[in-house]
Amino acid sequence: MTIEQFRKVLGARPFRPFTIHLADGRSAYVPHTEFVSESPSGRTMTVHQTDESSEIIDLLLVTSLAVAAPNPKAPSNGQQA
Repeated sequence: MTIEQFRKVLGARPFRPFTIHLADGRSAYVPHTEFVSESPSGRTMTVHQTDESSEIIDLLLVTSLAVAAPNPKAPSNGQQA
């Protein structure tokens, strides 16, 4: 996966949580953009978890991103539901 592809999912508005799947079978859940930090080179990301643990992920080992379905109750055009 390229950094541009990752940034597109991370920067989507409205943000939708997603799970990163890796080549070795591991996965990491990203509940919000604040849980991810990018290395200066853009090749690795640190994904922080709610339990204060973190995982450094090499984007070359990402096999897929599973993006959560949109919230059907959220207004899509700025109007109240």
